[in-house]
Amino acid sequence: MDVKELLNQAKIDKDTLGDLHVLRFYSSFVTVSRGKVLKVTKPYLKYCPLAGHLYDEIKRLKDFDAEIVQRKIKEIVESKISQFGFFTENRELFRDSIAIPYGASEILMYAMRKRIIDAAVIVCDGAGTVIVDKPGVIQGIGARMNGLFYTSPIGRTRERLEDAGCEILFPDAAIDQVKGVEKAAELGYKNIAVTINALMDENFQKLKRMEEKYKVSVTSLTICTTGAAEEKIREIEEYSDIVWSCASKSVRERMGEKAILQLSKKIPVFVLTRKGLNLVSSYSSEEYFMKSLDPGKQYILDSTRGGKRLKMGDFEAYLRETKLPVRSKSEPRLAKNKMGSAGKFQKKKNERYA
Repeated sequence: MDVKELLNQAKIDKDTLGDLHVLRFYSSFVTVSRGKVLKVTKPYLKYCPLAGHLYDEIKRLKDFDAEIVQRKIKEIVESKISQFGFFTENRELFRDSIAIPYGASEILMYAMRKRIIDAAVIVCDGAGTVIVDKPGVIQGIGARMNGLFYTSPIGRTRERLEDAGCEILFPDAAIDQVKGVEKAAELGYKNIAVTINALMDENFQKLKRMEEKYKVSVTSLTICTTGAAEEKIREIEEYSDIVWSCASKSVRERMGEKAILQLSKKIPVFVLTRKGLNLVSSYSSEEYFMKSLDPGKQYILDSTRGGKRLKMGDFEAYLRETKLPVRSKSEPRLAKNKMGSAGKFQKKKNERYA
């Protein structure tokens, strides 16, 4: 399913609306226009520990009821719009505090503070693909934002990002992270990190070729993996540096077997390469110790006491050697054995979709 098909099902005409944004939250696709939620697709996720931790509306749900969850998702997204200005001219764009312990924007913020990277290619509602070279803007854009699949330009947001020194790739707020990395390299950045939505048609191999062509280092952070097709998971396994497992059992099992380091147990983040380890190390109080971990071994870093105590961002964690993946009874759970059509957003090669 592509964005056009998704909007057709929701009976939404993006050309008529002009202002339109599509994100995914708690396994539902949510369409927003002019600061209002228009449509929430049926969720297929029964439980998410992160959503339960952040939102009392989700935590208090005892039994899964798709209609109730849909209403809660609508309320939560509308609260994000009200509180952070998402999808509006009042969009929050600057932040220094940690919102999610092992969030991608948090890790990137620290990596830029410590000059591990000099540019991050990320996605912002109202702007699309953006090249950012300031830590506070990385976190301002990424904190509390879920997977963004489509967005349209918001003039004031674009102006403020440009005033902050950001490079916006496309006038129509298109999302193309590979082109974003290429532009960053052309602008002279040498150590580039990029977030890749696993359900979008981004080509990891092209990123590797850019490293050779432009003589740069590119660290890829793969997010939004729930519902990713097997073909894409194989590509992620081969080329990605850090992967968020979300609610994907396949990602959890396959990346866990390969990973050097697992961050957290409930929704594991897997560090697959030395390059990924260097990036994550910047988030630690023991940066050089983390960088010296043996890539031939496996480690977990979480809140379970035991092993070496570290500070990650502004919270305490413990590192120990163990076989991965380490599972948890509190992992995300699907409401059905098979996901609905919204979970099959994954674009494949030759313009085919799973």
